[in-house]
Amino acid sequence: MFNINTQAPMYDPQAVQPMRDELVYVGFKEFTTSEEVDQALSKYNDETTFVFINSVCGCAAGSARPGVSLALQGKIIPDNIVTVFAGQDKAAVQLVKTKFLKNFPPSSPSAALIKNGEVLFMLPRHDIEGRTPEDIASVLQKVFNTHCNKVIVTMSQLII
Repeated sequence: MFNINTQAPMYDPQAVQPMRDELVYVGFKEFTTSEEVDQALSKYNDETTFVFINSVCGCAAGSARPGVSLALQGKIIPDNIVTVFAGQDKAAVQLVKTKFLKNFPPSSPSAALIKNGEVLFMLPRHDIEGRTPEDIASVLQKVFNTHCNKVIVTMSQLII
C-alpha cells in the first residue's frame, strides 16, 4: 500500500515563482495557507477583497495575470488584493473554492470580488480564455468602479 502525499505541490516551486512574483510585484498579498485565507476572507468589515486564483496555464500567463495587473492601474481598486496558487497552495485554494466560492464551479485561473463573505463578482476561467488582458482589465475596472471605494492617487495629482 502506497502512502501518497496529496498536499505536495503539483508544480515545481522554483518554476512557478516568477508567476507568483508577477502578482506580488503589483501589490497582491499571497496566501499559502487555509488559515490566512479564512482570516482575511471571513471579515465582515465592509471592505472589498479581490481574490485571484493563480495558475500555470496559458490563459493565466497570457491574459489573466496581465489583465488583473492592468485593472489595478485604475482610479478605484478593492481594499484588499490577495492571491492563492492552484497546484501549489492546495489547502488555501481548496478553502477559497469550498467556503467562499462554493456556489461556483471550481476554476483556475479565476477571480472574485468578495465583501462581507458575499461574492459580488466572479470571473471564471471560461470568461478569461480567449480574452485579451485589456478586455479582462476593462471588465474588472467596471466591477471595481461599481463595488469598491478605495481611490488611488497618482503622482500627477500630487504635483501642484
